[in-house]
Amino acid sequence: MSSTSLSIRWSTFAPPSRFYALAAALNPWLWALALVLAAAGLTVGFLVAPTDATQGDAYRIIFIHVPAAWMSMILYLAMAFWAAVGWILNARMASMLARALAPTGALFTFLALWTGALWGKPTWGTWWVWDARLTSELILLFLYLGFIALQAAIDDVVRGDRAGAVLALVGVVNIPIIYFSVRWWNTLHQGATISMTAAPKMAQTMLLAMGLMTLAFWAYAFAVVFTRAQALALQREHGTDWVRALRG
Repeated sequence: MSSTSLSIRWSTFAPPSRFYALAAALNPWLWALALVLAAAGLTVGFLVAPTDATQGDAYRIIFIHVPAAWMSMILYLAMAFWAAVGWILNARMASMLARALAPTGALFTFLALWTGALWGKPTWGTWWVWDARLTSELILLFLYLGFIALQAAIDDVVRGDRAGAVLALVGVVNIPIIYFSVRWWNTLHQGATISMTAAPKMAQTMLLAMGLMTLAFWAYAFAVVFTRAQALALQREHGTDWVRALRG
């Protein structure tokens, strides 16, 4: 494969007009997939999976909490990546994707913290502790909110994108802290339930529910981020031919 064809492949959807068309084609399927997977995951997790011998039914919050925590970290890395691409390559659509990712990442981070508190009360006896993982996850929420606020405070869109990219890249250091905190420090938070290097510590139905909810969150994230990116593309490209043609 030649470098020219590879370059074309990577840049095919870089123009906002092409990305808009791609998102418009994918979004109905993504929304439907998210609903179906979420319904299946919640059914398996809350109605089929067995009751935990130690925590009882309180553990079932794990089917929302853990996928939300995973998504909070993955979306931050994606946001930082696209912000960096937009900054370094002056790619407009990449910067718009970074902006579109931030509110969804913040939502998943808040969901992870909130469900963690609901889970912590019956298992730890308290809603919150200044545990290393909880604290670093809270910092992640502040990073998302700071990214959103910083860009909103700067009137010049290009300068806002660059400032946000710097903040996002600096904040990446927090992701390994979240992930490895239970190994590096003596924390109250339990270790990883699912590991790439060890056998799972859950029943098969629990794993199925976890997988379905994770896929549902992925589909939802793609759908809502693509929808928000479309809106940003229309807003920023309002004077271009493709937007005028789209609006008739």
